[in-house]
Amino acid sequence: MTFANNQLRIGVPSKGRLSELATELLLQAGLNFRRQDRSLFARVSSIPADITFLRTDDIPTLCAEGAIDLGITGSDLVEEAGADVIRRMNLGVGRCRLSMCVPIDSAIHSPADLKGKRIATSFPNVTERYLQQHQTSVHLVRLNGSVEIMVSLGIADAIVDLVETGSTLAANNLRILTDIGTYETILIQSPSCRDLQTADRIVRRLEGVVIARDYSLLEYNIPHDKLADAEAVTPGFTSPTVTSLEDAAWYAVRAMVKSKDVISIMEKLECLGAKAILETSINNCRL
Repeated sequence: MTFANNQLRIGVPSKGRLSELATELLLQAGLNFRRQDRSLFARVSSIPADITFLRTDDIPTLCAEGAIDLGITGSDLVEEAGADVIRRMNLGVGRCRLSMCVPIDSAIHSPADLKGKRIATSFPNVTERYLQQHQTSVHLVRLNGSVEIMVSLGIADAIVDLVETGSTLAANNLRILTDIGTYETILIQSPSCRDLQTADRIVRRLEGVVIARDYSLLEYNIPHDKLADAEAVTPGFTSPTVTSLEDAAWYAVRAMVKSKDVISIMEKLECLGAKAILETSINNCRL
């Protein structure tokens, strides 16, 4: 299979956890495609677009050069590449920090203490810009892949790497000296996008999926005299849906609430006398 010249081109990571997340997002947004036999290309059946599977760190550059029109990649890689792309939206997954780390027992306590030291990293450009802001000159050891063991190997005095939970640092007797930045998975667009209308359509679909993941639908029955108090607890996105029940003393209420607040909201409603409080997940929405 090859690209159609008039089709929108979407770059997706070819392997790893980010590839799985990107594929799940696109399919949930109604962009149906099937990758066969590790092919580098796939055609979307429901919208005029093609998928190409690429190295994650190549996606920012290929998007900037116009080889692809949209790309799913990490914001850390976009910053490292210095790519001239349009950031269309955050995808709400893959959040992490880029941190400068030193041995637990190191005498280094600030970026200034790193002057003349060796720093191993897969993000030399971001690291160099950060150190220039602190007027600190170091020797950068540019590496691809894992850098956590470089201190124990005697290759570096410090490292700059992505940190999620910190467990890998602890296993290598490292501590965070400072955070350089926070990053997540994003959707980027080429300045020379060949089909802006389709690109906007895809962005809107993805927004529906990403926003839905932050919300739940809460349904409950509430006594007539407590309705106003309950509406204050669950105001909904615009307003709650209120329906009269056969028993005139009760109302049924439906409202969108932040998923992270569901438990505390349910407790408040229960204190008001609400009954039959139900949470339903939302797979997609348009707000």
